[in-house]
Amino acid sequence: MARGSAVVRRFAVLPIFRALFPVIILCLAMVGARAEAALERLEIITESGAHEFQVELADKPSERSKGLMYRKSMPQNQGMLFDFHVEGPVMMWMKNTYIPLDMIFVSRQGLVTRVAANTVPMSEEVISSDGPAYAVIELNAGVADKIGLKRGDQIRHRAFKR
Repeated sequence: MARGSAVVRRFAVLPIFRALFPVIILCLAMVGARAEAALERLEIITESGAHEFQVELADKPSERSKGLMYRKSMPQNQGMLFDFHVEGPVMMWMKNTYIPLDMIFVSRQGLVTRVAANTVPMSEEVISSDGPAYAVIELNAGVADKIGLKRGDQIRHRAFKR
């Protein structure tokens, strides 16, 4: 008799799951929509003009430590902005990062201080800011060269003082 009771209890969960299934799907859709809403406009001004990107903001330690790890691709007009909230030496790496990236080190005023182009995927080699930096922007490898990005170019985003 105890065995029969366990079977009845196990199958009693199915109606509850069926009732909650649409709610679960809705929650997952909302999470996906929130991820898209998390993209913010960032503009890079070079000699060739203004170049607009959509970036994810990584301004918490947990977000910065994960960065773009484990992603297999990223649209050409997207990237990630690592906001450290203070200026100082910054060290990055490409561990568990499958996408080759350009890393752009930026001052508190929104000026490019260094460009580390075409970083090597999956590498644990340290990529240094070579001086103080307030933030790092990661874009697909080759973008910095394509837009003619160089030291002193301007970044426009709410994270930087105007």
